[in-house]
Amino acid sequence: MPERILVIGGGPAGSTAAALLARAGHDVLLLERSVFPRYHIGESLLLSCVPVLHVSGAYERVSRHGFQVKRGSVFRWGTDEWVIDWPAMVHPDAHSWQVHRAEFDHELLRNAADQGAKIVEGATVKKIIFAGGRAVAAEWAHRDDPEDVRVAEFDFLVDASGRTGVLTKGHFANRRRHDVFQNVAAWAYWTGAELLPGSPEGSVNSISTDGGWFWAIPLAGGQLSLGHVTHKDIFAEERPRFASLEEYYLHQVQSCETLGPMLRNARRVGDVRAEQDYSYVADSFSGPGYIAIGDAACFLDPLLSTGVHLALYSALTGAAAINSALNGGLSEQEALAFFEYAYRRAYARLITLVSHLYQRYDGKDSYFWQAQRLHLTEHDDRPPIHSFMEITAGTTDLREVADASTRIMTDALIVEADQAQRTAGEHRVSGTLGVDMRPLRDLWADPSDPSRLAAELDGVYVTTDPVLGLARAART
Repeated sequence: MPERILVIGGGPAGSTAAALLARAGHDVLLLERSVFPRYHIGESLLLSCVPVLHVSGAYERVSRHGFQVKRGSVFRWGTDEWVIDWPAMVHPDAHSWQVHRAEFDHELLRNAADQGAKIVEGATVKKIIFAGGRAVAAEWAHRDDPEDVRVAEFDFLVDASGRTGVLTKGHFANRRRHDVFQNVAAWAYWTGAELLPGSPEGSVNSISTDGGWFWAIPLAGGQLSLGHVTHKDIFAEERPRFASLEEYYLHQVQSCETLGPMLRNARRVGDVRAEQDYSYVADSFSGPGYIAIGDAACFLDPLLSTGVHLALYSALTGAAAINSALNGGLSEQEALAFFEYAYRRAYARLITLVSHLYQRYDGKDSYFWQAQRLHLTEHDDRPPIHSFMEITAGTTDLREVADASTRIMTDALIVEADQAQRTAGEHRVSGTLGVDMRPLRDLWADPSDPSRLAAELDGVYVTTDPVLGLARAART
């Protein structure tokens, strides 16, 4: 009899995990509160998303949909500009997409159904039931009959409920906002806009300003998503000067000289939207009978467009861990520990690099050299910009998680994260990153043998052939 798995949330993380686990032969029920399609911000996909879409079965759906092809990015940051050209730096057809998230997320949800997952939209999870410390069931109700509370029993739970955080925020209340990234984003859509000269096809343009930065993301149909990000203290000082959010946003746009040529023939369409205080991390991403993936576990910042990457990456590693735990490839403790630190390692590296970009500008080479230190690859003789490219494309995370030689936690990453926390006070950034970098043994190991589990996990990696799971390299 196949194991029963409940997935809460049908966004990119939940849909991908549901598809992967259904493809692995499990009985998957996905409960989604909304009815798709529904609007969502976060339109730029990293290069790393493409191989995960292949493994989940969603690639053909996404590829034929007609999204804007993306082949890199451009940073105009401080006094410098640098181009990340994937075809030139990776391979000639290296690409992802810039997507309308309502359509992209709907395609992923439909793919999960294609792979065998049962999808229920309009379903709100009200409570997670634990027995003996293990998650075993969920109470939920459908929007058509909210008084009819149903119970879904499961062998494993995947919390992909996004910012709602059914487990991390609602049940455990162990999610903390970052002191560093207390930002406000305001954005709108434009037609007739242009990208910076020299941009690879479909590039995201990231443009720094005094006290903030802009994203410019080209979308299919000639649209441009244009957003402004600043620290909430700056927003609180400036916003009262304007009669509306729209006037505030347009003032920021008109004050940026770089945007002038890009918008000379453009017009804005639709309303101005805003979000704030969106950066957080949970103290734990997993426990007996459950994992939290995507935004349910953590969210960083719009800079570097990491949201969908972390969603798909955590879905891949989480599904591999669950499949191995249920099939007996590894113990549940080992499998969840691997997932926990694979996800936390990726998040810590990205937040370290992003925090450096938010600090006082000291030249692009400083970002490239820090990226090379965070890359954790020995004997890499390429220019440091390649390390920056691979981290910001998400491919470093995929390479490490599939490489048996990658240690589960490295001293180099701990040093870099600690240094970022000590120096995060520049450019209206204050406090600490809030990334828990405790040794693995503090979270999982047997106190009587604190080094055993960490040693056992070195050499464990994600494999997709012949089935998705975790494998252990042969020891010599």
